[in-house]
Amino acid sequence: MADPLLSVEDAGEILLEHAPQVDESETVALSEADGRVLAEDVASRITQPPFAASAMDGYAVRAADIGPKGAELQVIGEIAAGAMSDAHVTAGTAMRIFTGAPVPQGADCVVIQENTERRGDANVFFKAPASAGDNIRNAGQDFAAGDILLRHGRLLNARALSLAASAGHGTLSVFRRPRVAVLATGNELVPPGTLPGPGQISASGSVAIAALARGNGADVIDLGIAGDTEADIRRAVEKAVEASADILITIGGASVGDHDLIRPTLSAMGMELDFWKIAMRPGKPLMVGRLADMRVLGLPGNPVSSFVCALVFAEPLIRHIGRLKPLERETSAIAASALAENGPRQHYMRGCFDADGRVEIFERQDSSLQATLADADCLIIRPPFAAAVDAGQTVRIAKLG
Repeated sequence: MADPLLSVEDAGEILLEHAPQVDESETVALSEADGRVLAEDVASRITQPPFAASAMDGYAVRAADIGPKGAELQVIGEIAAGAMSDAHVTAGTAMRIFTGAPVPQGADCVVIQENTERRGDANVFFKAPASAGDNIRNAGQDFAAGDILLRHGRLLNARALSLAASAGHGTLSVFRRPRVAVLATGNELVPPGTLPGPGQISASGSVAIAALARGNGADVIDLGIAGDTEADIRRAVEKAVEASADILITIGGASVGDHDLIRPTLSAMGMELDFWKIAMRPGKPLMVGRLADMRVLGLPGNPVSSFVCALVFAEPLIRHIGRLKPLERETSAIAASALAENGPRQHYMRGCFDADGRVEIFERQDSSLQATLADADCLIIRPPFAAAVDAGQTVRIAKLG
């Protein structure tokens, strides 16, 4: 009797169970920190603003000097952003001021220039009344020195990096990226860019898997192509171990044919097998295990199958190890055409949104068709034994982005 196939949901839980998250950190410049995860809280080194600053272009005055009908005051100077002035605003005087400039001593408000009228070189007329505090950003209005602005575990983005910069930081402590080693296997494979000879094909699957890993915050270790020999595979895996890879992803050779040597070779090297064979299509022959501290994910050799399996399993594993939140790819959509009932394996069908926002399922779903995968913008998820679906009914999908 054949071994029962593991469900996609159960396989996903086993995959992440006890998978260690990175705990090593490194210091990087702000320009290199986008998309990284903070390893330490970030406290401000400065008070922001460090002084009372003008929020507008206009004139710094004493509010009491401007009555309800306006007033004409003497202009005693001007101050721009980045400059300081020793001038003191007193009764009957004003200073021309620009956005971001320090408010001079004696002034308690800034009147915007639209509410003024210059009279000659020395005087300015104020056409509207003013109140103390108008258009002034007080010192420490945003944050004070010592305030915790960003917390450990925060995913850094443009807004967080801008805040760190304004708080006086040029570098940040972040967790290192997960290291993902990618190995393609098969005597028939040639490197991308090499025209295949008789019986050969391009190693396209590893290109997709490496791109997916990088897109989820990983550093990729390209192990190239290993032939269908135990010695070739062992040498490549040893390179992954030497590089302290967190995850080894192999493509091809994980089935049960005479030339499928990934599983026996890794087992001989000490891999503990967590599971093998999943109730999904494409991608039934999926192998997951552990070799010392390295997680091992053996994907099918078919490029479409390997990509779908990587999206379902490798992506959440990489993000978990790298302390990133899972991507919310799954949602629901309206089927543009009917779907037959599904069989015993969860089926991931390539499709595309039409002009009305409905999902059109591609007619050809053979797992060898890479052009349809490139054209797809979603995968329609058909659970095991799902009932037939009529056009206009709701279906589960995973957006490809």
